[in-house]
Amino acid sequence: MAVYAVGDLQGCLDPLRRLLDRLGFDPARDRLWLTGDLVNRGPSSLETLRFVRGLGEAAVCVLGNHDLHLLAVAAGAAPGRPEDTLDAVLEAPDREALLAWLRARALLHHDAALGWTLVHAGLPPQWDLAEAAERAREAEAALRGPGWRALLAAMYGDEPARWDPALAGHARLRFIVNALTRLRYCTADGALALRHKGPPGSQPEGCLPWYAVPGRRSAGTRIVFGHWSTLGALAGGTGRDDVVCLDGGCVWGGRLLALRLDAEDARPLSVGCTRARLPTGW
Repeated sequence: MAVYAVGDLQGCLDPLRRLLDRLGFDPARDRLWLTGDLVNRGPSSLETLRFVRGLGEAAVCVLGNHDLHLLAVAAGAAPGRPEDTLDAVLEAPDREALLAWLRARALLHHDAALGWTLVHAGLPPQWDLAEAAERAREAEAALRGPGWRALLAAMYGDEPARWDPALAGHARLRFIVNALTRLRYCTADGALALRHKGPPGSQPEGCLPWYAVPGRRSAGTRIVFGHWSTLGALAGGTGRDDVVCLDGGCVWGGRLLALRLDAEDARPLSVGCTRARLPTGW
């Protein structure tokens, strides 16, 4: 059995099929970890959801910010955006089954035997792995509970920027969701700096990549993540073996990246992608 992690799809199903063919992936034998953002911006969000759901237990997928946005729009908890490509999902006859499946996905997945942790964006420096897993379970329970629509409506926004165990209600859940699905940079004292998207070196003074903050409590944990196409475009991007970014910007015409997690000294493999969208601001 092989275990492969694959970066953000964002509705780009054809590159995923080509990548799985290149890997020789067999769902009867192998396992596939997906870093989230299955949908949006690309051409085949509906087909991508159906394909990944159809893999059953062969696939593990964590929620990304675009997945949560789809759930919020479908629930009437947030308006759609001009750049969204979600209509096919929202109008599909199997919409409710697909959305229920998506809402049941985790925010963090850890395999102790394998020694890897999967998350869409990152971990704030105040959390070790145990704390991150506990906070993820807290938000997952809220997303699956009776108040899930209210949470989806309240999750938009950048505050609070700093973790405090005394946080409560939607403010607490918003921080957890932002950390796990939107994080790229932190200030040196651990506040989330969510507005900066460029590669390391482009950020304002005082901001650091989340994995480079001194004293990060999850240091030493092997983490595979997505969300950061300007980082993952550097083929893993972080310069570290224990923290690997697999968002290669496929939807923007970059590459779809995969990493075999059960092999020592593995390096990302990839397939090229046809540009489906131009990055915001182009």
